[in-house]
Amino acid sequence: MHRRTKIIATLGPATDDPEVLEKLLVAGTDLVRINFSHGEWAEHKKRIDNVRKISAKLGRYVGILGDLQGPKIRIRRFVESPIVLDEGQQFVLDSLMAGDAGTKESVGVAYEGLSDDVEVGDTLLLDDGHLNLKVEAVEGSRIICHVVAGGELGNQKGINRHGGGLSAPALTDKDREDICHAAEAEVDWLAVSFVRNPEDIHEARQLLRDAGGAGHIVAKIERSEAVNNLEAIIDATDAVMVARGDLGVETGYAGLTGLQKKIIRAARHRHKVSITATQMMESMIHSKIPTRAEVSDVANAVMDGTDGVMLSAETAVGEYPVRAIETMAEVCVGAEAYRLTSSLMRRQDEHFEFVDQAIAMAVMHTANHMDVHAIIALTESGSTALWMSRIRTDIPIFAFTRHEATLRRISLYRGVHPVLFDVTDLHPESLYSEIFTRLLELGEAEEGDLLIFTKGDMRGVTGGTNAMTILRVTSQ
Repeated sequence: MHRRTKIIATLGPATDDPEVLEKLLVAGTDLVRINFSHGEWAEHKKRIDNVRKISAKLGRYVGILGDLQGPKIRIRRFVESPIVLDEGQQFVLDSLMAGDAGTKESVGVAYEGLSDDVEVGDTLLLDDGHLNLKVEAVEGSRIICHVVAGGELGNQKGINRHGGGLSAPALTDKDREDICHAAEAEVDWLAVSFVRNPEDIHEARQLLRDAGGAGHIVAKIERSEAVNNLEAIIDATDAVMVARGDLGVETGYAGLTGLQKKIIRAARHRHKVSITATQMMESMIHSKIPTRAEVSDVANAVMDGTDGVMLSAETAVGEYPVRAIETMAEVCVGAEAYRLTSSLMRRQDEHFEFVDQAIAMAVMHTANHMDVHAIIALTESGSTALWMSRIRTDIPIFAFTRHEATLRRISLYRGVHPVLFDVTDLHPESLYSEIFTRLLELGEAEEGDLLIFTKGDMRGVTGGTNAMTILRVTSQ
C-alpha cells in the first residue's frame, strides 16, 4: 500500500553524514527542506548536492524546498544571556540601542520601524509567545513595556505583535540574495516567509524567474494579514504552508486548529498544494517515540487533506532523525486508512478553465464507478495529476514524465507517484505495452488490473491532456 501524504524533512547537522541522509530518504522522505535562516550558502549547496547524488543512487526523485528567512523581527543580544523578566517589571525595547548591550531592563531590536508600528495598549509577544509584554509608552525609538507574563529570555528571540500589523516587507536583501542562489541550485520549491498579500508572491516569483529559476512558490501563512488575504494569496501561489509557530502567536492558539483546517480546505478547493508544519513531533528531538498528542496532531493534518507534513528540528538537529521519519510515515498510513470524503460531489457544478481539469474530473468520476487499480497520467508539467489529486487520492496516481524537474516537483502532490518515462521516440502503437511493462517492472500492477490512462494528442505540450482511456493490463 502506498503512503499518500508526503513527508518533508529539514536538513541540518544531524543529517550531514551521507549514510544518515541515505537512511532518511529510504525511510520515506519525499522532499527535503533547506532552511536559509541558518548557515551559509556553501553548507546549503553541499546538502542539496548530496540529496541529488543519493536520490539518484536510490532511483528516487526527491524534491528540494528552499525556505527563505524573511523579515523575522528579533531582539538583539544581552551582555549576559539569558536574563529573566519578572511579571510586573518594566522592560524597554530600543531599536537604537547597541546590539550587544541588553540587560534585564532593556534590549536592542533589529527592526528600526517597530516603534512606528506599535501603540499604547498593544501586546507584544517574545520567543514564540512564551513572554508577554504590554506597551505603556512609545518615546522615539524606545518602546516602554509592562511585563504581563515573564520568564527566561535569550539572545535574538523573535517579536510578534498580537493581531499582526507589523509593516516589515516579506522579502529582505538577504532573501533576494538567497533567491539567486536557489535559482542557481535549481530548487523545486521556494517558500516565502511572512507573506502579507499576493504582491509578495508575485515579487518572489519574478525575482526567481529573473535569476533563471523555474521552481514553484510556497506561501507561508504565518501573519494575521495573510489570513485576511488568504484566498487572494492562494490564487497567486502554487502551494501554502500552515506555519503554525508565528501564526499561532499572532492569531492566538485557541483558533489555530480551525484555521489550519480552513487553510488546507481552501487550498484544495482552489487546486493548490498544502503543507502543515511546526512542532509536529518535536518531542522526538530527544525521544525515540512521539507523544500521543503529536500522533493525533499529525493524523489530524492527514485527515484534513494536507499534501505534506513537515519535520523541522526533529530531523535537522534531533537525536533520532531517521526514526522521526519512520514514525511520521507510520502515523500517516494509519490516518489514511480512514478514508477522507471525496470532493467529487462538491465539484459537480464547477466550471473548468482548462481541458486537463475536465479530463481529471472525468477520470475521477469514472473511477468512482469502476474497480480501478491505478491512474496513469502521461504528463509534461504534472498539472493533470495535480487536478486529479485535488479530487481524490485513495487510488494511486502515477505521473509518467520525461522531465526530472517535474518528477521532483510532483513528489509533493498527495497521492501522486513520479515515474520516469520518455515517450519521445516511442511509436504510438507500442505506447500501452511500454506502460504496462514499466508498471509490471515496478511491481505496481498485475496482469488483468484495470487502469485509467490520460494523455494529450500533442506530445511535449504542457497542459495538453485531452483524452482518457480505460485499459486492462496485459503482459504482451
